[in-house]
Amino acid sequence: MDLTLDTVSLGRTGLEVSEISFGTWRFGRETDAGNLEIDREQAHTLLDTYEAAGGQFIDTADMYGQGDSERWIGEWLADRDREDFVIASKIYWPTREDDPNASGLNRKHLRRQIDLILDRLDTDYLDLLYIHRWDDETPAREFMRTLDGFVQDGKVNYLGASTFRPNAWKLVKANELARQYGWEPFTVTQPRYNLVNREIEGEYLEMCREYGLGICPWSPLGQGFLTGKYERDGDLPTDSTASDSEGWADRYLTDENFDVLDVVTEVGEEVGASPAQVAIAYQTHHPDLTAPIIGARTVDQLEENLRAATVSLSDDQFERLEESKPGVVESIL
Repeated sequence: MDLTLDTVSLGRTGLEVSEISFGTWRFGRETDAGNLEIDREQAHTLLDTYEAAGGQFIDTADMYGQGDSERWIGEWLADRDREDFVIASKIYWPTREDDPNASGLNRKHLRRQIDLILDRLDTDYLDLLYIHRWDDETPAREFMRTLDGFVQDGKVNYLGASTFRPNAWKLVKANELARQYGWEPFTVTQPRYNLVNREIEGEYLEMCREYGLGICPWSPLGQGFLTGKYERDGDLPTDSTASDSEGWADRYLTDENFDVLDVVTEVGEEVGASPAQVAIAYQTHHPDLTAPIIGARTVDQLEENLRAATVSLSDDQFERLEESKPGVVESIL
């Protein structure tokens, strides 16, 4: 691929990561029809494509593909130098049926899962471990102490917090506990953020600036809406996976969001880029964001999305995108 991704600083960790991260949530995922979105061979081909573009920041989770995502990444890494890559995974969701302790951030679940994650990835350590959700049933003091233990044991290098409602005070509480007890704090966040989902604007972004947290947003394309393949009052495309998500059309196919897409399309015509590339380029140009996480089902999709790194937006174009929809607060489903 005729592209080499630049690297950017991951918050205040001291790590340098690819300006676009590769998300592997589709690896091993079964559709409602029972088909795999991406199988093992496809997964390895997509990882090859990302590597060929200079990519080294790979995002996964213990529940993606019921562990297959991590397992396939581990197999792929076996033929490479592990030190060349920055690997992130996550813990929270249930992993065993009928076991009330096999979910959340309780110590039993965390300790069991970190060992399984490392085993599946066939690595001695994670560069970055996210909590996949906030756990209101487990006191923050308890899970922060457990997570700090992973860092002290060398199993994890840095800690992050992913995808919970944008209540900045919860992260502040956890990091202040870490400061009080001398534990490892959260240094990276992974919220949903894109041109139509603006819920983190306001207190959450202000908190990230204050703490110097790296921000690696997921869904930069608004679950596919910002690719431009949807039309006002049109039917869903036959290749759309949006129908797998209940209520997707009601949330995304709104006049307000299509007004945003109109601006994205206009800017794309000006710079010679697809709507998807413009939506991702908006994030790579955003001063508060670190590395948006992109996914893809095919090599062509991945290469198109990665070429967003070559798109240059003027200050005026960035501002037009920024102002296409006001920031709003809404719950993450």
